[in-house]
Parts: sequence; C-alpha cells; structure tokens
Amino acid sequence: MPYGLYLSAEGAHAQAKRLEVVANNLANVDTVGFKRELALFQARYAEAIERGSDTPGSGSIDDLGGGVIVRQTATDYSAGPLKRTMTPTDLAIDGDGFFMVQKDDEVLLTRAGNFQLTADGQLITQQGYPVLNETGSPITIEAANGPWDLSPSGAIRQRGVTQILGIVQPASLGDLAKAGENLFRPLADTEPVATERRHIVNGYLEASAVQPTTELMEMIEASRAVEINMSMMQTQDQMLSGLVNRVLRP
Repeated sequence: MPYGLYLSAEGAHAQAKRLEVVANNLANVDTVGFKRELALFQARYAEAIERGSDTPGSGSIDDLGGGVIVRQTATDYSAGPLKRTMTPTDLAIDGDGFFMVQKDDEVLLTRAGNFQLTADGQLITQQGYPVLNETGSPITIEAANGPWDLSPSGAIRQRGVTQILGIVQPASLGDLAKAGENLFRPLADTEPVATERRHIVNGYLEASAVQPTTELMEMIEASRAVEINMSMMQTQDQMLSGLVNRVLRP
C-alpha cells in the first residue's frame, strides 16, 4: 500500500474510534453519575520502525511519521452538577468518594445515588445491587422503626439505630476500571473518606458530567477529520490510477 494511503487510513480509523467514544458519552447525557470517556491519541512510528528494520531518528527514508492511533480511553472523573429530586432515597456525594455496592461476591463503586428501597427495606441500586455501610454490610431501613434521616456525614439515623454509608476513595483514580452499569471496579485497596470530608445530601442526584455542547463539537470535529482522511485516500487512489494508466499506455 502506498504510504500516503496508509497514513490516511490510520487517521480515518483513529477518528472513527474517537466518534464511538463521543457517541457513547452523548448516549449517557442523562445517566445519573456518569463519567465521560476521552479518546487518547498517540503518534505512531513508521511501519519499518515498528518491525525493527529501522530506528527512530535514523534520518532515513523510513524514519517518517506513522500517523496516529487511539492508544486507550481514559475516564474524566469531574463531578456532575447536583439536581434536586425531593426523593428521600436519592443520595448525592458533594465532594470526593464513591458509594459501595455489592454485585454478586464483588464490592464495586459508583457515584450514581438513585437508590430505592425494597419491600423488606433494603437499600439497593437501580439494578438491584445492595448498598453497603462502612463495614461492608447491606443497609436496611425498617419501615416499622419509623422515619429516618441522613446526616451530612452519611449517617442514616432511625429510632436510635445508626448506619453509616460506606463512602470510599482509591489512592488514585487511575486505580478504577469501568465495570459496566455505571459501576467501577477498584484495582487496588480503597480508603474510607474521613468524616470531616464527607458531605452527603438526600433528595439530590449527581447528574451526568457530560456537557452536550462540548461533545457535539467534538463529534463534528471528528466527523470532519474522518471525511478529510477519506477524501485524501480517494485523491491518492486517483493519482495512483492515473500514474498506472500512463505507464501502461502503449
């Protein structure tokens, strides 16, 4: 394949991957507690360098740029705005930390506090996963025990019984991996958020951190980049065809 066609094809492929990431962000613009993804680009070595037949900086004809690739995607953990819902079981973390929930035998984390109560009083996520307290046990709010309230530090108080929400933070946000269903899997040990640093409010939800205007601008930019690369491929193909026809002309 001519090198120009190769570079244009790589560019089109990278921008197409970027479009997929942006489209997923836009699809979750109304998802509670959603964190947007970013496509991270990296310059690519020429094919000869990738294969080991040349070295970077050699100055040879093979020491050319190899275009770009999407190396990975990264999560932007910026907090979304808080929206008032007036629903008592809607909880929002105003600051650092994640709620602890249990899925099967695994403890996962989330910023989505749109919880609900089961018939037997267990606090669960929208997917039915139990919300855990600071000791890792499911939280149960018994209707027979009367009304309950929530302190700013995340203590659920009901007729002398106090259950403290499990709010934890990893040493680095890079230690989290998306596990689907708006959940994160900790890849290293987490630490409880100190009481003085907690601020939990009920009747509010953390909205999606996706800004539609920004994502739409990125989608337009990526779409145009794909079109430009496709146009360059078409132009190079026409030039190559014209050259071959001239060479083969009797």
